[in-house]
Amino acid sequence: MVKTWEQLEVLQPTVLKMVKNSLVKNRVAHAYLFEGMRGTGKKEISLLLTKALFCQSLLEGYKPCESCNNCRRINNGNHPDVHIVEPDGLSIKKQQIQNLQEEFSKKGLESSSKVYIIVHADKMSGSASNSLLKFLEEPTAQTTAILLTEQPQQMLPTILSRCQILTFNPLSPQAMVKQLTENGVESTKAPILAHLTNNLDEALALNVDDWFAQAQKIVLKLYEVLKKHPLEAMVTLQGEWFQHFKEKEQINRGLDLLLLIFKDLLYIQLDKQEQIAYKGESERLQQFALQASRRRLSDQMSAILEAKKRLAANMNPQLMMEQLVLKLQEGSSFV
Repeated sequence: MVKTWEQLEVLQPTVLKMVKNSLVKNRVAHAYLFEGMRGTGKKEISLLLTKALFCQSLLEGYKPCESCNNCRRINNGNHPDVHIVEPDGLSIKKQQIQNLQEEFSKKGLESSSKVYIIVHADKMSGSASNSLLKFLEEPTAQTTAILLTEQPQQMLPTILSRCQILTFNPLSPQAMVKQLTENGVESTKAPILAHLTNNLDEALALNVDDWFAQAQKIVLKLYEVLKKHPLEAMVTLQGEWFQHFKEKEQINRGLDLLLLIFKDLLYIQLDKQEQIAYKGESERLQQFALQASRRRLSDQMSAILEAKKRLAANMNPQLMMEQLVLKLQEGSSFV
């Protein structure tokens, strides 16, 4: 779905202010690096800037009209002077950058301008990065490069130094909740999704995912049995958790959901109920919050974050979860 300047301005006001200034003052850089988390609008704004450079009827001197021939063709992905490079498999290969250079050595088919967008620029192979570097070092007039990345630290410093870097901030959960409810998500479900992802499409998919709905129930049950006998938590792990959370990505999602419960308890203690994620469970959480010490909650959240690190470092997931459950129960008094 094509997003207008106004819609994207809500998501990234600072970035669009800088883009607007460079367009109005006719100081568009020859290379940009858009860096930020997934779902923060990097690709949408790269296309918005591209349309502004080609638009035949700019509004207010900087907004693409979205209706001229060039705007429509860019939206449809078939403008001959706009090239988008994405990873071929796991990486962007040298040949892809060389093909791009070959395209750019030709005169613009319809104008003197050319734009190329490199998606996941951090996934360029070493030889592709070196090829691109030569390209950036000798920019041709009217050529604009836009590199998109979630991992700028994985890129060559020499490439970064040749780009104007624009940082895309994560959306606030409140802005995400607003977007989700506007897209038909129930108000009790939207906050959990908003805390888990910045990507609207991913959040909408999770909202109708049966696996995700069941995952929330299992996580809440695990939290409740943590306060009982240690064996009961281990039984829940074996009987329900390990049956449902099988892949590494699923386990990570489960840990994120568990972390949200502890964060909610802390928000309740700090009298910030408006920030809690599990809106549908607020009464039960109020009761749980009365029984938890702030110091203990902080230790438990640290334990979950440590478990996420261990999972990322390929620790055995079953052993990791068993150790986490024991850590979360430390200091609890069992009936």
